[in-house]
Parts: sequence; structure tokens; C-alpha cells
Amino acid sequence: MTKDWKTRTQLVHEGSRRSQYGEMAEAIFLTQGFAYDSAEAAEARFVQAGDDEFIYARYGNPTVRMFEERIAAIEGTEDAFATASGMAAVSGALTAMLKAGDHVVSSKALFGSCLYVLEEVLTRFGVRVTFVEGTDLAAWEKACVPGTKAVFFESMSNPTLELIDIEAVAKIAHKVGALVVVDNVFATPIFSKAVAQGADVVVYSTTKHVDGQGRALGGVICGTKDFIRKVVEPYMKHTGASMSPFTAWIMLNGMATLDLRCRAMAESAAKVAAALEGDERLSRVIYPSLYSHPQADLAARQMGSGGTMLAFDIKGGKEAAFRFMNALEIIKISNNLGDAKTIATHPATTTHQRLPDVQKLALGITPGLIRLSVGLEDADDLIGDLMAGLAAV
Repeated sequence: MTKDWKTRTQLVHEGSRRSQYGEMAEAIFLTQGFAYDSAEAAEARFVQAGDDEFIYARYGNPTVRMFEERIAAIEGTEDAFATASGMAAVSGALTAMLKAGDHVVSSKALFGSCLYVLEEVLTRFGVRVTFVEGTDLAAWEKACVPGTKAVFFESMSNPTLELIDIEAVAKIAHKVGALVVVDNVFATPIFSKAVAQGADVVVYSTTKHVDGQGRALGGVICGTKDFIRKVVEPYMKHTGASMSPFTAWIMLNGMATLDLRCRAMAESAAKVAAALEGDERLSRVIYPSLYSHPQADLAARQMGSGGTMLAFDIKGGKEAAFRFMNALEIIKISNNLGDAKTIATHPATTTHQRLPDVQKLALGITPGLIRLSVGLEDADDLIGDLMAGLAAV
């Protein structure tokens, strides 16, 4: 890898593989298998495949490998394994390393499906999980004990934008020999340098900002070569949740504009948050760069930006929130995020609907909470649309 390239250059060129035709665009290798020159060559490859040798698309593919090398380069890891979805990355990273009797410490504030994996799936197979308040370093210190295998958290939580101090939690985890696994979706590879701050493994739903166009599901696990090839790859290639070559090609094309899109979206998100803050129809506005955010200093230090996401709580609960959403014209109602189109989500009835009301309220997921993923539209148009929606409340 060319370590002295800047991010935007890496996003365009890193990991490129060209055929004998010298194509400019990344090639899509739509094949499930590969031919060998001889039976001896097939035997040798199954014993030990080289860096640019492939066996079966579930194990690896030239187009997928381009994507893995490119995202590993910008994330600052030695290697990466591309998966069929973001949840395949989360569940794969955790399940590949854990066994019955292992102990995991996790923050409480997580995406609904991440909570399901930790609360229901891992515990079903004998993994012990301790949940803590992610912002409470003393709670992490108490929960992480000798023998703890891993800690898991979202660097910025979904949907209430709670920030975890990656460097501080990593120091606590590493003292007891635990691996630090970070879901970095909200922070994006552009604004978060989790590995430099102490993370051992970083996972993404590339469905979100990496694709950025709402076209395809994808995920990726980033880490050391030993972790990816000796822990993750054996599990993933036998359980089957690998990324398709066509999806990898879509993700490669999305990465070319990732830096430009994320910075434009974050700039608009900051303007939208500033326009909403103080509105009498809202009980709170949550955006990491606002002075009112309890972790604004951490956001500045850890990300250098407030990011592309914000949330706000509409007075009047679910009925008011629904009236607001139904009055929107530009902003779309959906449960995705990181898209070029701005998306409004009502977490209490969609992404986190399976949680008991008591747990929702404990996580700050109120009936009036709206999660907003800011896209590439003009910020003034978005503000106008939001104000029209609030007028309907």
C-alpha cells in the first residue's frame, strides 16, 4: 500500500487491479470459481493461496479484493473482509472470535439489530455479555475484568448520537487483554480514525455512506492480517456471508466520492442543526458539534466534525412526529442512512421498535424522536422542508 497518499487519492486508486486490457474502471469479475493450469496447481492453491490467487467467490474475488484493500488503506488496518451486509460484519466479527464462556462488555446504546446479536444470539451460545453506560468510563473499568475477550460499541450511537471515547475505552480494554471492536457507521471512515485511537477491529455497514446511493447492501470487517485471515476468514467463508463481486464494484465506485460527500453532508447537517436548535416545537436537538451536546469537546477531538447525522425530539410524541414526517416533501421517510437523499426515521416504531418501552426510554428513544440523515440537497431547501413539517405539528 502507498502509505503517503492522502485519503481522496486512496479512495480513487488504492487496491486497483487491472487486467491485460488496461481498463480505467475497476473490472467486475462475475465468476463463482477459478480455473487452474493443472491438478498440482489446484492442490497448491488450496494448501496456501497467494495474495493475488483465488479459489471460490465465497472465499475471495478480484473485485472484492480491490474493495477490501481500498477500505483497509483509508481505515489504517492491515486487512479487511467484505461481507454481505453491515449486520453480517457485526455478527461475523463477534461470532468468529467468541466461544461459550467468553465475556463481552458492550455499551447499552446500540442499533436494534446489534442489541439482538448481543442479547439473543451470543448469549444463546453461552457467551456472557455485560452492558454498560457507554459514556461512563468508571462503568467500563468495573465491567472489564481479566478474561474479558472483547468490548463492543458504536463510536457514535444509533439513534441518539452518544459518543464513546475510543482512546479511553481502548486503554481500559487493553489492560485486561480484550479486543476493541468498534461499529463506526455513524462516524464514517472520513471523520473517525478509530484504529489510530486504539480500536483493534472496525466494522461498517457499507450500505450507508460508502455506497451512498441506496443501491446495495454490504459490510466490511477491518483489522490486522492475522485477525482477518486466521479468525474472520475461516468463519465467514464457511458460513457464507461474503460480499458479491457486483456489490463490491458498486462500493468501489461509491468510495471515489466518499470524502467529498461526507464533508458536504456534514456541513449541511451543522446548518440544519443550528436552524433547529431553540425551536419551541422541539424539546431537544442532538448534534455532536452543538455546544448543547454533552460531548461536543469529544466530538471535536475524536472526529473533527459533527458528522452527517442529527436527531431531534418533537413535542407531542408519536402523533406529532408522524404529522411532521407526513408533511415533508424533499426529505424521505425511510430507515436507511448515509444516502445522497436526506432521510427521516422514527426509531421508536422502526429501527428500535422491538425494544420494550422502558428500554427505549432508558436509551433516550422517545415517541417524538426523529433521526435525520442529511444528504446532498441544498441545506436551505432542507431547512425549509423541516420548517414546513414542524408547521404541520
